[in-house]
Amino acid sequence: MRRDHWKRRNDSLDPATDYVEISRNIVMHEFPWDMNQALSFALFRTYAVPGIGRLLHDTGEFTGDVQKRYDDTALLLEPPTRVGFEHPEAKAAIRRINAMHRAYDIPNDQFRYVLSTFVVVPKRWMDDYGKRPFTANEVEASVQYYRTLGRHMGIKDVPETYAEFEELMDSYEAEHFAYDEGARRVADSTLALMQTFYAKPLRKPAGLFARALMDQPLREAFRYDAPPVAVQRLSRAALRARGVVLRAFPPRREPKQIEDISWIRSYPNGYDIEQLGTFPVPGVKGCPVRHEEGVSGP
Repeated sequence: MRRDHWKRRNDSLDPATDYVEISRNIVMHEFPWDMNQALSFALFRTYAVPGIGRLLHDTGEFTGDVQKRYDDTALLLEPPTRVGFEHPEAKAAIRRINAMHRAYDIPNDQFRYVLSTFVVVPKRWMDDYGKRPFTANEVEASVQYYRTLGRHMGIKDVPETYAEFEELMDSYEAEHFAYDEGARRVADSTLALMQTFYAKPLRKPAGLFARALMDQPLREAFRYDAPPVAVQRLSRAALRARGVVLRAFPPRREPKQIEDISWIRSYPNGYDIEQLGTFPVPGVKGCPVRHEEGVSGP
């Protein structure tokens, strides 16, 4: 296999119909670590929208057993990529995602925004830090993949092109990013979990590294102090250097699945996809989170 095997394979496919296979090759063969990082940062960005971050705080899920919520999110999002949207496992995962969301008053614009981060953030990550940027085929496959996911989730008015997804994400963040105490606690809890993924001597530097990769609007929304400029430059340079080094590596033959990642730690003996995620609180009808009058939370 040539070093550019997966790039050539993806460019030989039709993103209008083969978007699942292209996405699988990206996530499980060509960029498994990078995609995990990029999608984690994509979700992290959404906390800076007060309606989203506040809900996650009020449910207690992302400040209580944050490891389980991290694992469940990753495990539920993976099946459509691994086996396709029509596979029973993927359908079960999407049913669980939809059942969780139906417990809350989530406006469509927030669904659209979150979906946009899944399309835009990975492309920008590869542009900046990957061993290569996405090809045009891979970008289009990402658009079609998440348009399909959006359709299965009942999201309305999903963008049709990458440019539209990018405009949606950037404009939504410019309008909605703001400080919220609950959202800040969710962000702190998530960063604290991330630090546990590393050996103890590396945990404090890992937290600094993560903040160094954040853009200024994101840091300001959480009121995080900006690391020294030298630290920001060194952190970004280290990731770019990693990308350059990876160009010399052979292609990954065996797929890297989410459950193969050591950071997924909640289910050492396996899991039932029907039992992942959150479930309605017994005796509570409708949304279990109290929202301020006139404010729709997600």
